[in-house]
Amino acid sequence: MADGRTFRTEDRRKRARQNGVVQPLLTDLYQITMAYAYWKSGKINDTAVFDLYFRKNPFQGEFTIFAGLEECLKFFENFHYSDSDIEYLKQTLPQTIEPEFFVFLRQLTVEDVILSAIDEGSVAFPRIPLMRVEGPLIIVQLLETTMLTLVNYASLMATNAARYRLAAGKHISLLEFGLRRAQGPDGGLSASKYSYVGGFDGTSNVLAGKLYNIPVNGTHAHAYVTSFSDLSELKTKVLAHRSTGVLHDMLDLCTQWREKLAPLLSLPASEASDGELAAWISFAIAFPTGFMALVDTSGLLNFCAVAMALNDLDYRALGIRIDSGDLAYLSKLARSTFEKVAHQYNIPWFAKLKIVASNDINEDTILSLNEQGHKIDCFGIGTHLVTCQRQPALGGVYKMVEINGTPRIKLSQDVMKVTMPGKKTAYRLYGADGHALIDLLMRSVEPAPQVGQKVLCRHPFQESKRAYVIPTHVEPLYKVYWQNGKVCCHLPGLEEIREKVRTSLDSLRNDHKRNLNPTPYKFECDYSPGCQVSVSDNLYHFIHELWLQNAPIGELS
Repeated sequence: MADGRTFRTEDRRKRARQNGVVQPLLTDLYQITMAYAYWKSGKINDTAVFDLYFRKNPFQGEFTIFAGLEECLKFFENFHYSDSDIEYLKQTLPQTIEPEFFVFLRQLTVEDVILSAIDEGSVAFPRIPLMRVEGPLIIVQLLETTMLTLVNYASLMATNAARYRLAAGKHISLLEFGLRRAQGPDGGLSASKYSYVGGFDGTSNVLAGKLYNIPVNGTHAHAYVTSFSDLSELKTKVLAHRSTGVLHDMLDLCTQWREKLAPLLSLPASEASDGELAAWISFAIAFPTGFMALVDTSGLLNFCAVAMALNDLDYRALGIRIDSGDLAYLSKLARSTFEKVAHQYNIPWFAKLKIVASNDINEDTILSLNEQGHKIDCFGIGTHLVTCQRQPALGGVYKMVEINGTPRIKLSQDVMKVTMPGKKTAYRLYGADGHALIDLLMRSVEPAPQVGQKVLCRHPFQESKRAYVIPTHVEPLYKVYWQNGKVCCHLPGLEEIREKVRTSLDSLRNDHKRNLNPTPYKFECDYSPGCQVSVSDNLYHFIHELWLQNAPIGELS
């Protein structure tokens, strides 16, 4: 028992850094007006089930990464209306609202809410609920907007990052550089966190590094180079040898190396910038074990001179960053330059100096660079990543599917907006090749599919579209994460969630993940566009029975 208490206390402490903006008033006004109307109508004891899901995969792709679950649970743990919240609502809402309602709000908790969800970091698909929320009607209604804002951008961002990882490949480093272009401080922090979840290796965002233990990376800007005009501006010129501690004049070493390397690289020393050299010498003295320079083609000679001087003192430069021009050509030129120096002076590591590229890079840029045979080791990506320019919103929704044990269906002329009624569960069925084959939505009262047994999977709205699946593995998608007023399931850290993203994506066939014309994730029949959910035969008939019961009957005259 003591061990359990310790686990929960430590778990809560890890989640203590909730964003202070995330609170019950971070919602749409109509949630609170509905809450009052429910209360006024005597629905205090009513219970409901809501599904949180999305209708279409983002970025014209065929998968989505689910993220934001931990933040929702932090919200649950800290949910309460403060005295100042109640005072504000009294001033904002109509004066006709009865005072007892504010007493009710002040005492409201999520003790009786049950939250079931798929694992954070899992691959998810349209119409399959990411989360199922059960509990008292008023409270589960009040949770809607906050949960959507915590899940929509997180999942969109993680998905975008995962797509960049797929485009770059497993062996290229990816760094998030988007803070200055993000939609405000909260957007910047969320972008750093969820790009890391989606497969990026680090961020330039220092606060995100502190809060989430994400590796931070950075070099210098052009301003640092342009702050130096010539070599006379160097105030500090000496650097101690790493092993012996003996001081050496870096200016002398660098100018000597520049003269030696100029003929080898066919780059006249007279055309190299002294201001640039001064800047890099000063930066190398400041960071001898972490020297990475922002260069263009004319700066390769100066960089190599400083890197060789550092080598003389038993240090190794890290590499260069290129942020303008033809990235494929410049990366090849830089790699060729490093290889020449490595061969000439028998320094193998020099040939492998890191080449980082930035400059408004997007997913298509990376794919194009791949085709051109670039020599880049790392991409620094900002604007297109954090703003999700190809699609700025996921479009998740939160829909009631059951009230007081009675299933509810929302009908629409747009079939994609018809809801799947009742409390449901979902399973991922795997094929003989080990890849995920289909996600099957079932009524919660149905028995789970069994390995090796034929399962009928149906299109939810088109009678003739159906197929049998014989799964080799059946994965239940939902776990209960919140019950009895507390988190009741182990929450993974960011590293575990990153690994979940990787393994979950690995479970999909490559044609589902490709950038151009990906294959929809569904059994091979002619589904209608955008409908990737499959339902059991039982749920199919249940949907259509409710549909007929609720659809109006026309009258001809």
